[in-house]
Amino acid sequence: MMSNWIKRKNTKIVSVGNVKVGGANPISVQSMTNTNTSDVISTVKQINDLEAAGADIVRVSVPGFDEAKAFKEIKKAVSIPLVADIHFDYKIALEVANTADCLRINPGNIGKESKIKEVIAAAEHHNVPIRVGVNAGSLEKDLQKKYGEPNADALVESALRHVDILDRFNFTNYKMSLKASNIEMTVEAYRKISNLINQPLHLGITEAGSYRAGTVKSSIGVGMLLSEGIGDTIRISLASDPIDEIKVGWDILKSLNIRSRGVKIIACPSCSRQNFNVIEVVNELEQRLEDISDDIEVAIIGCYVNGPGESRAAEIGLTGASPSNLLYVDGVPDKKISSENLVQEIEEKVREKLSLRNATEIIARS
Repeated sequence: MMSNWIKRKNTKIVSVGNVKVGGANPISVQSMTNTNTSDVISTVKQINDLEAAGADIVRVSVPGFDEAKAFKEIKKAVSIPLVADIHFDYKIALEVANTADCLRINPGNIGKESKIKEVIAAAEHHNVPIRVGVNAGSLEKDLQKKYGEPNADALVESALRHVDILDRFNFTNYKMSLKASNIEMTVEAYRKISNLINQPLHLGITEAGSYRAGTVKSSIGVGMLLSEGIGDTIRISLASDPIDEIKVGWDILKSLNIRSRGVKIIACPSCSRQNFNVIEVVNELEQRLEDISDDIEVAIIGCYVNGPGESRAAEIGLTGASPSNLLYVDGVPDKKISSENLVQEIEEKVREKLSLRNATEIIARS
């Protein structure tokens, strides 16, 4: 069950396709394709896979005009909102403005204000939002000289420069990101900008690293900000399969009780008291239940010390015991099952419960 323990900042609402970002709208989860954008078939497949994994928005790199042409074909073939990622050549942004659901530009490498002005005009004409993406690795040269090295104040100053440009052209249809690979710098920058503007914020720790290290860094940095009510959309940057980014993003939201999707497994770390192999059971269950997008909480506890309490609190719970393990459904003991058939029995019970829940909801609506 989702809670409201976090007091989220009520930011301006920006529409990225059919996904509303900001205000009281759900915090959206994003990733980015890593295929060659010119390979339309492969890129469309990856976008569809990301959507199936739970992505709300997908970003696609558009480094040149060949990719811009491919982007238009890709957009026709998918239903999820697409963000066109533009660097260096502002004319590419002009080319895809009539197709993209959002334009992501990096002010540090787009160039003169006159170029940004043209991008703003195109975005306004096509009613497309802009994400201004400030990055510690590509700050403007004068800011690099002023601050010596990237820090939170440099990120915020860069962001405010471009807020000023947008304000002068009365353009308010934008969201902002201020990313660094350093957690402290990123968190400080977002805290500061959140106090200065009311636009929706796109959160992320950029270049966070490998799957394990990047997951830890992102969970700390993004999790800290979300727990303070800062942030309207997230992208977990990992040197891993983009689908992993979606899974980790959802796990962060689920852990904070902000959003929920799919099976949430509560499991003990296992010890010598366990009456079955907890690690094997949990890993196999995760794989078997990966296709489920409905919310359900499952507790897998290997012994009788904490098992009954956790199992009673979950919708489906398993407590390890000897000679047989005890399965709980909705907090009530359901039946005893042997260790040989644990995964199969739990999977069947989860799917049975979800089927019954969905049928009940259909009847209630009719």
